Amino acid sequence: MTDFRQQALDYHAFPTPGKISIELTKPAETARDLALAYSPGVAEPVRAIAENPEDVYRYTAKGNLVAVISNGTAILGLGNLGPSASKPVMEGKALLFKRFAGLDSIDIEVTHRTTQDFINTVANIAGTFGGINLEDIKAPECFEIEQALIERCDIPVFHDDQHGTAIVTAAGLLNALEIQGKNIKDVQIVCLGAGAAAIACMELLIKCGAQREHIYMLDSKGVIHTRRTDLNEYKQLFANNTDKRTLQEVISGADVFVGVSGPNLLGADDLALMAENPVVFACSNPDPEIDPDVANAARDDLIMATGRSDYPNQVNNVLCFPFIFRGALDVRASAINDEMKLAAVNAIRSLAKEPVPEAVLTAAGVDTLEFGRKYIIPKPMDPRLCGRVARAVALAAVASGVARIDLPANYMEDRS
Repeated sequence: MTDFRQQALDYHAFPTPGKISIELTKPAETARDLALAYSPGVAEPVRAIAENPEDVYRYTAKGNLVAVISNGTAILGLGNLGPSASKPVMEGKALLFKRFAGLDSIDIEVTHRTTQDFINTVANIAGTFGGINLEDIKAPECFEIEQALIERCDIPVFHDDQHGTAIVTAAGLLNALEIQGKNIKDVQIVCLGAGAAAIACMELLIKCGAQREHIYMLDSKGVIHTRRTDLNEYKQLFANNTDKRTLQEVISGADVFVGVSGPNLLGADDLALMAENPVVFACSNPDPEIDPDVANAARDDLIMATGRSDYPNQVNNVLCFPFIFRGALDVRASAINDEMKLAAVNAIRSLAKEPVPEAVLTAAGVDTLEFGRKYIIPKPMDPRLCGRVARAVALAAVASGVARIDLPANYMEDRS
């Protein structure tokens, strides 16, 4: 672990500090080049944009530019460490945007006194970008921030900790239930955790057919129920009218466990209480709610997913967020709505049912991958993801009326 820590520090420090840089897209070698790039030539696109604001997409990088913005109040699983400490994560997100979807991205870390200060700061600079990815902002402020920015900005605003996690979870969970012979409308779900990711996951599962009354959510004080008086407005949405108070009580007979909480909170004895053919998504990172080896030793009929790359069925946000923004920006969407999120869910889960290319097997270090208990969602390095998810999202944006331009002819066909 000490060696890995030093390797990680060296990766970020050498040969150049950080993980992103700015590159030029136009020649700047001659006096003529500079005259076109800046004065006097730059005045021409200025005039064109002043006359027709939509020309900003024609003459600048706005349409391929995403801002990754945080205040550092919920960095990974490390907590509130401040804006500067969040910068390596935001740079990492920018790296993923570029690597997987060809999107340019700038990280922005905001220091502020109030939630309204943060909202105002982001809203005031939003016009620079084609989309905004919010990241590592603690609940419940993250809900207020995202909603206010969606209302104030005319570009996509997406809190990936909420919706990216929810989309990948929903895609994998729907496939897992299909394999286990269960219908999402009928299953009993236990959600351990009640933060941004947990609430977003459960809300999206409801949109996919889960019944709200079949969901038992737990926070640090136990089951969220209707007689508690300490619930914020977001937790109240999942207050269950029940006499059950503990994890053991609600997990008895449950079909699904979704963990977005902390390490080692689900025991083998708890797992034994679940219904036949259970589905367990233990997504606390890096240490899940139950170790996969412990879970598989306790039950031979379960489907297990984690956030880790060294076990099957990794729930990884990179399966969706770069491609959601790719599709949204390519049709100049004004927002990322539920129709676009559900389109991403269906595109991801459908891809897992197709034959896996040899290049993906090689990158994953395995001989074979086939839709089943050990392969319910695609691998992050699957090059087909960009084409499939971006195209599905773009089509949904057009169909739902939030796209400003039509889908380009043959869009993404060469990447799917």
